[in-house]
Amino acid sequence: MAKTPAQRIKKHGTKAAIPQHHLPAVINPTTGRTPQKAQNNSNLIVIAGVVASLFLFWYVHLLTLNQLTQLSGGLAMPDSLIGGFDQGFVERLRSAMDGDARGQLNYIHKTAGTLLPLIFGFTWLLLIGTNVARKPLRWALWAVPLLFAAVRFWGNAAIDSMMSAATIDAGDVALASGLTVAGWVLLVLALVAGGAAVFLGRKSTRP
Repeated sequence: MAKTPAQRIKKHGTKAAIPQHHLPAVINPTTGRTPQKAQNNSNLIVIAGVVASLFLFWYVHLLTLNQLTQLSGGLAMPDSLIGGFDQGFVERLRSAMDGDARGQLNYIHKTAGTLLPLIFGFTWLLLIGTNVARKPLRWALWAVPLLFAAVRFWGNAAIDSMMSAATIDAGDVALASGLTVAGWVLLVLALVAGGAAVFLGRKSTRP
């Protein structure tokens, strides 16, 4: 019959040999996750986001909004006017588009027009976050795609309100036009911010 450690000490004193028990090594399920793998995963998400953003930009601005000109007598949609628009243009556009055509514009804003700034903004936040280590600079660059998304959402709503209102209000036109111009400017600035983030990321990885 095997003796317990206390019985061994009682019989042989404190020099009694006590069997050593070794616990099995703890398996860490996260051991295989390295910073390099995390970076690669982030890069894959960014690439997928860039592809999705390019597709949505093509779908919204080069396909659907361009097709709507067939229902507006050839007049461009407000979203496509980089330099903005005035009240006279809105009056001509509203006269040329019937209720169904305006409904299609509103539908584009609620679907692909909403997904575009969402996916683009998320992708650019991740792109900047994985390449820029300094917090103040990272937050400054993050502000650009965040503002772009917010302005695009607001601009879509302003255009829909302007197009569906019973009467044309000069203030509504000015707001929608200003938001449209600001959206295009912020898109360009966001692209510049993304390029700067990639440059800084490559610079920090150089030996």
